[in-house]
Amino acid sequence: MSGTFVQKSFIKDLNRTDTFKGQFFIKMPKKMRVNYSGENPSEVVIKNEEITIYQKNEKQAIMGRFDSTTYGQTPVVLLSGFGKIQEEFSVTNKKDRLFLKPKKPMGIVVSIEIQTADDGFPIQSFIIHDTYSNRIEITLKDVKTNTGLKDTFFNLSFPKGVTVLDHRP
Repeated sequence: MSGTFVQKSFIKDLNRTDTFKGQFFIKMPKKMRVNYSGENPSEVVIKNEEITIYQKNEKQAIMGRFDSTTYGQTPVVLLSGFGKIQEEFSVTNKKDRLFLKPKKPMGIVVSIEIQTADDGFPIQSFIIHDTYSNRIEITLKDVKTNTGLKDTFFNLSFPKGVTVLDHRP
């Protein structure tokens, strides 16, 4: 699956909303790539239980473990089978929205709200609420399924001079 997204992050303590745009790519099982564009371009790749975040402007890549305590911050991965919605969340349905509340602690995530779409791809947006009263809204656009992504698409290579911080066990 692939598509574009707009992410609006409201940070309560700063009383500020930042907007990010980019593309996402998901391949079953458990592969995802997000390319952020704009002033601070970055690439995030998740493969199985590992995550790599490449920050182009900082010439830095961070590698680490990816598990249920971290995926709550990137709810689009619920689409890829990383999460089992019925097992991990209490789900309430109101009109065109699903409200998901984690059954067990999931980092700082308090709830995830999913707005369904009338046509095309069934999910229009995610809204994440956290313990600090921050709100992250991710709106999906131009979603395509069965796009034939190759496994090698999820391998990142870095230009010369990039510092790699490896925090994997």
